[in-house]
Amino acid sequence: MPNEVPNITVKEVNVIYNQGKLNEMRSLEEVSLEIFPEEFVIIFGPSGCGKSTLLYTISGLQKPTSGAVMIDGEDISAYSKKQMAWFHRRKMGMVFQAFYLIGSLTILDNVCLPKTFDGVKMSERKIKALELLERFNISNQADKFPSELSGGQKQRVSIARALVNDPEIILADEPVGNLDSKSSHIVMSILKDLNEIDKKTVILVTHDPAHLVFGDKIVHMRDGKIIKIELVKKQKIAPAESFVFKDGKVRDDFFKEEYIPLDLRHLMRSFRGLTGSQVGNLLVPFKAQQIFSHLFFSMTNDQIEKAIKKLEDFLYSKINFESFLKDLDMPVEQGGAGWDKRIAERFSAEIQQMVMQASKISFTEKNKTAQELAEYLNFKLKLNLDEARNSLLVGALIDRLENRIGKEEFEKIMDISAKHEGLDFDKRTATKIAKEVELLLLLRYSG
Repeated sequence: MPNEVPNITVKEVNVIYNQGKLNEMRSLEEVSLEIFPEEFVIIFGPSGCGKSTLLYTISGLQKPTSGAVMIDGEDISAYSKKQMAWFHRRKMGMVFQAFYLIGSLTILDNVCLPKTFDGVKMSERKIKALELLERFNISNQADKFPSELSGGQKQRVSIARALVNDPEIILADEPVGNLDSKSSHIVMSILKDLNEIDKKTVILVTHDPAHLVFGDKIVHMRDGKIIKIELVKKQKIAPAESFVFKDGKVRDDFFKEEYIPLDLRHLMRSFRGLTGSQVGNLLVPFKAQQIFSHLFFSMTNDQIEKAIKKLEDFLYSKINFESFLKDLDMPVEQGGAGWDKRIAERFSAEIQQMVMQASKISFTEKNKTAQELAEYLNFKLKLNLDEARNSLLVGALIDRLENRIGKEEFEKIMDISAKHEGLDFDKRTATKIAKEVELLLLLRYSG
């Protein structure tokens, strides 16, 4: 942005704990960054890379060991306690993963807190707080206490509190880390609106690549350093119709349950400290088993077990496609799976087709991916969709890629009658489509 002046400048910042001691730890190392007004900046990287430390340094909650953070040309590390308190109340709003609502105060009083410290009259601060609660569709919770709200509702309250003094900058530290997929999408949509409609500068810390599509600037971090800054040209293409959002509102009448089972969420959180390739390797045996469940045909257990091992080798990239096909066709006594050649060719070709299709799935270009998946499903399963039904399928696929819905909800959409805005497939076809999509997503995940 050559014609603009940055409103936030980070200059060669270092944050070192226990400096000079044996247990010295460098959390940030020579970090420099410029952020411009109205940008949506995403600080992205694995756990422990320093992204939250950078956010807290920008906010003034973490003082740098060396270097400077300039906000509108002022070095905030030189602020007095009184200046810093004013800065936190008026200049920027913070949204945390853990919400940090005060349990003994009502929702309305929690939102009013920043104005209370500014000495604003009670009537004035309640008017502003209620406006924000109304905007985020939780004004009916105003007299309740935090313990009575869901996680998604608490985070909306937290955002309202951060906005009550109308700050120019919003800082969000993993704001959807504790939320289900539906609540996550609502919160991310709110942050998007604050940036695009309210013209706020938004800085978001996340480890989830699905959030990168929201950013103008992606700051990639590793081991306390910025390794790459990526400028994103946002697509102006209107998104396909969504089954979850209608007329700008969440269709609560259609989906009421959380979309990601609790045990699966716990499993995914356990992967946070691993690299993508490590997660992919852990899932390979599971992927191989699922493929055989999906494409199963009659043969001996010995032939199936040997073929599964060959498939795992293919998914681990230990062998190429030609070797995989050859091993399926090779006699058992020679180390192969002992399959009939025609079955081996048909099976391996289908595996190759699925792996290639899965590799095309992009979680940052969901519209394009949904269109490609719809074409693939239409061709492979001979769905014979007209333009209208194909558009409905694309919309449902986008919802699945966004993780707004799970497998069961996706299959339900396939099975719903046309008069209720469903795809109107018979139960068998709906199940087949849903299984194919889930298997492709499984193959794509970290593979």
